[in-house]
Amino acid sequence: MDRVTAMNVQKAFLCLLVLAVMALALPLKSAAQSPTPTPPDVGVPETTVTDGDNSITTDITGVESFTIDSLTLAIGGSTVATTSMSTTSTTLATTGTLSTTATLQPAPLQPVATTSLSCSLHGAKDPGPRPTGNGGFTVRGSTTSGGVKLLNVGVHDFAQPPDAVGNEGAGQVLNNAGASTGFWFDALAVFSQLISVDGANDPTSTNATIKGLGPAFNANSCFTCHSQPTIGGTSPAKNPQLPLAHAFGATNAAPLGRFLKPNGPVREVRFIFDTSDPTNNTLDGGVHEIFSIQGRTDAPPNCQLLQPDFNGQINNHNAIFRIPIPTFGEGLVEGVTDNDLVNNLSNFANDKASFHVAGRLNRNGNDGTVTRFGWKAQNKSMFLFSGEASNVEMGVTNEVFQNEKVPGLGCATNGLPEDNTHVLTANPGADPSSTTSLVSSSVENFALFMRLNGTPGQCAFNSGVDASGAARCIALNDPSQPAISQQIARGKQLFGAPSNGGVGCVLCHSSTLTSGTSDIVGLNNRSFSPFSDFALHHMGATLADGTNQGLAGADEFRTAPLWGAGQRLFFLHDGRATNLLQAIQAHFSDPNVCFNESSSEAFTVNGHRFAPSNSGQTCGSEANEVIRQFNALCAADKTDILEFLRSL
Repeated sequence: MDRVTAMNVQKAFLCLLVLAVMALALPLKSAAQSPTPTPPDVGVPETTVTDGDNSITTDITGVESFTIDSLTLAIGGSTVATTSMSTTSTTLATTGTLSTTATLQPAPLQPVATTSLSCSLHGAKDPGPRPTGNGGFTVRGSTTSGGVKLLNVGVHDFAQPPDAVGNEGAGQVLNNAGASTGFWFDALAVFSQLISVDGANDPTSTNATIKGLGPAFNANSCFTCHSQPTIGGTSPAKNPQLPLAHAFGATNAAPLGRFLKPNGPVREVRFIFDTSDPTNNTLDGGVHEIFSIQGRTDAPPNCQLLQPDFNGQINNHNAIFRIPIPTFGEGLVEGVTDNDLVNNLSNFANDKASFHVAGRLNRNGNDGTVTRFGWKAQNKSMFLFSGEASNVEMGVTNEVFQNEKVPGLGCATNGLPEDNTHVLTANPGADPSSTTSLVSSSVENFALFMRLNGTPGQCAFNSGVDASGAARCIALNDPSQPAISQQIARGKQLFGAPSNGGVGCVLCHSSTLTSGTSDIVGLNNRSFSPFSDFALHHMGATLADGTNQGLAGADEFRTAPLWGAGQRLFFLHDGRATNLLQAIQAHFSDPNVCFNESSSEAFTVNGHRFAPSNSGQTCGSEANEVIRQFNALCAADKTDILEFLRSL
């Protein structure tokens, strides 16, 4: 782990001992290349992450400190199940844990006969993200009937290679997208466009910009947030937000160093309580944009809009953070029927009952159908997601969100909505795809691009790059590297259901779903592997963010899809983790810390009195038993799981 090498010399001797044990206990693993040239610095104020061997604690000022973790993997500790999974026996011994029914209470671990471990629990290693490489292609977008391209300077899509099982690869268009294929390439260019306040051409690239930035915003392009490993992905290694504070003469002066770091992830900020209520009895949960257009040369000269007091809210323990989610394969997710998602929750029923894993689907408040996008599965569709992100993250009003969220004083002078369907002439484009893109609003271009994004490839964690520097994709079962293929296969088995010899990750991270009927062949009844059930699960106090969205409560999150995890740099909703071991350990939460929820109303309709009331309690995390089982594995087995995940 790159950051752990910064530990002081006093810990060096113990580190050498750990390395010696690893050398004896682990089989030889192939090195993986990492695209991050400098150590990440991602700490979230008042959080701690651990990989089981080392802990990193970030204080309220954003400063990180490092300590050796002697508790997480301690035999008999709360996070290690008393099983013999990594000995000659691979039969799981069931242990008690929390319940996720109406009332969730911690249950003590039951005594289980065990066999002495013949290996160390310590020393597992995340092989790190697969390199992006230098391959791909450059696009300039649609062409007008007069022969003018959307972009004078094209954008490069570092498209990843397809795999051996039918996944297109991140940054590739969906297979069999039909007549929409050309539209996807044009929409990709729109997705990469910069956004300005007045819509004038960008002075550096001379490219056309989208009109409507701000007055408050977090980013000036979709590409700002969604670029790792390529366009449409998630946060890059270098944070592109920081230069926006003073771009075009902006006068943003608020200190941001507690949560935005040059080598950290892109983040947005939400407040738990409504700061306008001094009694702290009104929940907020909304995004509070980081930057203002005040002072920019393309902004109205009298615009007045100050940034929120982020440090004050951090000091009040009232600020939480989120990072961008990748958008690959989203059309397939969008197409899964509600019934299939409901039925999927009943898979592995006995295992889930034994491990006390439940989960529920979030629902749309208008029509009651399942919502599935976002960290809390709060958004219904790619079009809604595009409209919301355009308005909330970039400040662009559109045909879905027509009003300025934070108008400021004298700042919102553009006509509304700023982004419209452009019916200018009968045939504004030089070809049908160009015409479709030019007529469509920006948010429709965004939505189509994400809907027809291909699925991430499943490539062995050591795939690396070829002689030209382009990313390679070695099959997970490639016969030319039998030892590594066996390690990946072992990791996949251990990732699986307890009844099949696994630790139970798949109980939430569903390996296979099938899209419904679609007029687009590539989206029609296709089986795919997102490694998510798209349901909400209680994660306990370790990850709780105090934000309610739809049915999702303070500690509930959508199961994060793991496809593409092989090239991801930051993990968890706020990006506090930089490797998979840290992310896995964060799934455990103290079963003695509980959450109480209640709601009640009393009203009269047509002379009849109604008084509905609901209450419930949850304790700990639904993943607690899975983490106990994971922590009971030998380091080599843990590493096999990590190598499998880095092959997704």
